[in-house]
Amino acid sequence: MFLLVSKYLVPKGFDGIAIFPFVILRHKAQAADAAYVNHEKIHLRQQLELGILPFFIWYGIEFLWRLAQYRNYDKAYRNISFEREAYAHEANFVYLPSRTWWKFLQYL
Repeated sequence: MFLLVSKYLVPKGFDGIAIFPFVILRHKAQAADAAYVNHEKIHLRQQLELGILPFFIWYGIEFLWRLAQYRNYDKAYRNISFEREAYAHEANFVYLPSRTWWKFLQYL
């Protein structure tokens, strides 16, 4: 994992993004937030499982599905299976070493 800080590479409305093998943060102070960095590391593992492009295609399709379901951007984002897994385990620093493959499917 490579950690970068750049407000120009992170899409508007987000604090950070994981694009294998990089975690890109909007603000340097976020690098000190272990739970936030762990959240992004979980996304890196998800991308390894699916492949980078399929991950983002699935992410986008699921976001649109959840948006139609909830009619609210924040609710749609927080209910994407990838995000549900990452939020559920971001403070668990022993999760990734013991995580089984395709675990995000339990959050569909």
